[in-house]
Amino acid sequence: MNSAIRDDRAAFRMKHADDQTMMEAGHSILKLEVLETSHRPGGRIRKSKNGPRRAFVLVIVQLLIIAHVVQWWITGTTISPIEPSEAMELGRSGRINAGLIFFALALLSTLVLGRWFCGWGCHLVLLQDFCGWIMKKCGIRPKPFRARLLMYIPLILGLYMFIWPAFYRLAVAPWTNPDLSWPGFTLHLTTGTFWQTFPGMTLAVPFLLICGFGTVYFLGAKGFCTYACPYGGFFAPLDELAPARIIVSDDCDQAGHCTAVCTSNVRVNEEVREYGMVVDPGCMKCLDCVSVCPNGALSFGFKKPAVMKRKAKNKKPVPHYDLTMPEEIVFSLLFALTFFSLRGDVVRFPLLMTAAMASILTFMFWKLCRMRREETVTLHRFHLKQGGKIRTAGVVYGGSVLLCVLLTLHSGLVNLAFRNAERHYKKVTIPLETVFADQPFEIPDPMRDSIVRSIRWYRLSSDFSRGGISFTTSTETLVRLAWLESCRSDFNAALEYMTQAVNKPNPGPGQYEDLALILEKLERPEEAARYRSLARVEKRETGSLME
Repeated sequence: MNSAIRDDRAAFRMKHADDQTMMEAGHSILKLEVLETSHRPGGRIRKSKNGPRRAFVLVIVQLLIIAHVVQWWITGTTISPIEPSEAMELGRSGRINAGLIFFALALLSTLVLGRWFCGWGCHLVLLQDFCGWIMKKCGIRPKPFRARLLMYIPLILGLYMFIWPAFYRLAVAPWTNPDLSWPGFTLHLTTGTFWQTFPGMTLAVPFLLICGFGTVYFLGAKGFCTYACPYGGFFAPLDELAPARIIVSDDCDQAGHCTAVCTSNVRVNEEVREYGMVVDPGCMKCLDCVSVCPNGALSFGFKKPAVMKRKAKNKKPVPHYDLTMPEEIVFSLLFALTFFSLRGDVVRFPLLMTAAMASILTFMFWKLCRMRREETVTLHRFHLKQGGKIRTAGVVYGGSVLLCVLLTLHSGLVNLAFRNAERHYKKVTIPLETVFADQPFEIPDPMRDSIVRSIRWYRLSSDFSRGGISFTTSTETLVRLAWLESCRSDFNAALEYMTQAVNKPNPGPGQYEDLALILEKLERPEEAARYRSLARVEKRETGSLME
């Protein structure tokens, strides 16, 4: 690095700054100097050549995903989903599928090339980039939300998804559930039920809005990657072991253009100044920084891994976070409560969507708390509070946050009621053949009490028409209620619940069998025979929930 230029860089006048460098009213954000250069008069940042290239690659990835789905629709069978989440099946059931192989290859390549997959191969990054591009066209430039503890969420989710199932089977189940033995390894490279492990189409639009626009708007350009992606929880630490990274030559004059265009929220100019390379594991190797460097000082090359980085030449810059450490603890607990409220047995959103929703709500509540203690608070172009007075936008924002909090608490209460019902349900151990036998049977008083309590809690977790607190009643709840009513010989009530369960979308053959048993007990053999016939025709592997 040219020492004369480096030592004199403070003399340069700042002419332009990206929104990462702006000062949000009432909340100081570190300034990023974007300096004048002879290459770009006025310090203007040129457009990245790698941006369109990366967008092209990501679009091709998306088209391949669509082609895979279309091929399954046409033929009825295809390669098992090439999606990292499918790797969970290894720990759950010992299945080796295409998703596991793909995820393993991505992890191995990360050990060499760094966190390249996130930037060049992830369809959710394409979604975030697209949403960010639309917002930029609308004059909205999202700022990154920076928190210490919340950044560990991806790693925790990754361990839960991929490590915990195997650990439970091998280390916990032998003591708590001896019947759950390890099934051994099996190969499942093709499937006829491609969409079985993915959420229904009704969640597609909310998923796109929340994981795309929501996370980008509130949390920053790569908000989902930073606070919700379990795959990134593995890619980030592996990146620190990789020799390939962004490196700098002596031509760098600390213009700051690299940091201004980085959508991974990396302070590139500071890192290359102190370490001669980018060491932040959040770097997704988008190469925008390389493309816009006015001196061509940055490149993608090989150096010692980040874990072996030398000591910073100057005093290491103090990282800037939006939360104090006490706030970090409080809002991390808030995230956990929100996550488990939304990720229950009745109200059950997909894992990635749940993490994104919990992260967004955590940010929204933090911003609301700032409105209480600070004179001026803004959210992008909206002045929530100014000069100590809450503006109209602030009232609307506060009402929105309050509504989200109430809905989350409601979801948590519904899931809590269902968990209590399940706790009592597990104590009901009457054999199926005893319940549907011709002769009457006696139920021990403790078990009868468990039946009554379980029914009470299941009804509470059902919809308002049944005296519950939920907006809907799940199929599982209806089937459990039918079984419990059968246990206390109220087969008419059991018939009502089971009929409602069967009339819900996509009933399984186990439910048809259960309904047939109840109809036979009520001496309606013709109807029972019809449902047994439906159970034989339907080939899906759902099993009976009443067993």
